[in-house]
Amino acid sequence: MMDYKATIAYLFNQVPMFERQGADGYKEGLSNTLALDRHLGYPHRHYATIHVAGTNGKGSVAHSIAAVLQVCGYRVGLYTSPHLVDFRERIKVNGTPISEAFVTDFINRERPVFEPLSPSFFEITTAMAFKYFEVAKVDIAVIEVGLGGRLDCTNIITPILSIITNISTDHTQFLGDTLAKIAAEKAGIIKRGVPVVIGETTPETRPVFEAKAREMDAKIIWAEENPGVLSYDFSKEGKAVYDTICMGKVESPLCGIYQAHNLNTVLKSLRALAAIGYLSDCMESRDKDRCTFEQKTALKNVCTLTGLQGRWQKVKDAPKVICDTGHNVGAWQYLSRQISETDCTHRHLIFGMVGDKDVEGVLALLPKDATYYFTKAINHRSLPEEQLLEMATRHGLRGKCYPTIDEAYKAAFSVAAHDDLIFIGGSSYLVADFLKLVH
Repeated sequence: MMDYKATIAYLFNQVPMFERQGADGYKEGLSNTLALDRHLGYPHRHYATIHVAGTNGKGSVAHSIAAVLQVCGYRVGLYTSPHLVDFRERIKVNGTPISEAFVTDFINRERPVFEPLSPSFFEITTAMAFKYFEVAKVDIAVIEVGLGGRLDCTNIITPILSIITNISTDHTQFLGDTLAKIAAEKAGIIKRGVPVVIGETTPETRPVFEAKAREMDAKIIWAEENPGVLSYDFSKEGKAVYDTICMGKVESPLCGIYQAHNLNTVLKSLRALAAIGYLSDCMESRDKDRCTFEQKTALKNVCTLTGLQGRWQKVKDAPKVICDTGHNVGAWQYLSRQISETDCTHRHLIFGMVGDKDVEGVLALLPKDATYYFTKAINHRSLPEEQLLEMATRHGLRGKCYPTIDEAYKAAFSVAAHDDLIFIGGSSYLVADFLKLVH
């Protein structure tokens, strides 16, 4: 009988894990998931679900919707990935992580069933999450897609609402090398008769979504049309303040400039939920001011309510220390701009990536007026810092190599002035290692 520590070691080291192994840890198809689901009694059929896919922003959108539902009185499950500090971050009910006891008991009890299937880490974790939400008697669960959509093991659910945030190039070895191909994989979560909110489109992706929605007789809500977010600014306290049509001024701790798109998707999703009977008691009541206050309170406190981390997260002042999990070209189109626009004397970027991303594409976007500290996460997929430096030099970036995030952060902190910026990013795993370091 394994204890919790041994159970986590077993999950991380004994079963195939994409986050550790890349392609070798990825299992395409739903056969294992369907077998586990049948064995566990189809737990996801006992509560409503919302399914969230997309290249970027799906974590922020999922957490924001969960926070609003929670404040409005629902018992809410939330399944996201990857975790940053603790495995239990992946599976939460009303913001509280799954218990160590449930994780341990589930794995010890179900090992004889799943081991003959040789499931992946994500297949096991998804089955665990679905069962936990049933046992915890949630009213509704917000489920984030792991990778893609069509063949992702979360795609056995029939949700009340599907959401696709946006499409950009990522995981091209699995999802395809064009935006249209990637959109087709993400569109695989669109179910017959289930409305879908599309956050952002391009000329390549919109026809893909339109065709899939017609095939599935699913209503599309385009978040870009008549957007709910009009503008944004930042308060003296460093919070984002959004001017919205339906809620007026909305304050948020999610301060990345890309979050305006995410909030627009969230607002359209909340309207879609009201239209199918969720939140309708609140949104259609005479006391709309109270409803608006509750939802604004949820968005203002999304990180506290759900435990969301790593989204333009300020860790320290003087010098300002920020980290963000953005790790692809789509994310860095915004991050690079925000880093450049941040008021500071000098910028220090602690940077690392995994090797199977579009490293050259991201490097081309990075600000050149910064000092770089090239490093790597404790992950087998991480690009060696020496190779990253060599690639970065060709893009006109200057800096030095550090074998660990600890050494890179100490080096940056030792020379940064009080009014400088230290930014940590390029990889979710690098941010995870940093947050473990400073927690």
